[in-house]
Amino acid sequence: MSEFPIIETERLILRQVTNKDAGYLLKYMSNKDVTKHMGLEPFNSMDDALNEISWYQSIWEKQTGIRWGITLKGEDEVIGSCGFLNLVSKHSRAEIGIELSKNYWDKGIASEAFEAVIRYGFEQMHLQRIEALIEPSNAPSQRLAEKQGFIREGLLRSYEFTVGKFDDLYMYSILKSDLNHIQNPPYERS
Repeated sequence: MSEFPIIETERLILRQVTNKDAGYLLKYMSNKDVTKHMGLEPFNSMDDALNEISWYQSIWEKQTGIRWGITLKGEDEVIGSCGFLNLVSKHSRAEIGIELSKNYWDKGIASEAFEAVIRYGFEQMHLQRIEALIEPSNAPSQRLAEKQGFIREGLLRSYEFTVGKFDDLYMYSILKSDLNHIQNPPYERS
């Protein structure tokens, strides 16, 4: 397996999340506003955070996805994560997801990380299609996706059963050929 890639943007370093970051995840994932649209209950313990990190490691090892921790340059604290899951290499597609500590909402950080991960997916992973599944009530994530050029394709009714209920999800997608609008690509370093 190759070395975990690091993505650098103007303000951010996106890096691998390790067990030493569990306290950071617990800090922001214990906020119900952060987990509200994720199909997760707010975290209550270090075990919740360590289980999430274990899932990040598992998808990386199985090559079914990759999840980066979002950090501000010059600071090591993980303030969110962004990455791909349900990677289907045969069809060159994956789903993208992101969450961010509420302390950093409305500062352009989610957009900066999201754009960098999209570009990485198309340029380094050679994806053809990136999908985002977003709850209809999650207007900020819909705006984030649309700002990056995602197109809403339709509503998937009762698509997921999470936190004791069935959720409808909008299917959004962006194709590699749609990428022309994104400017100033971030660069990768090892």
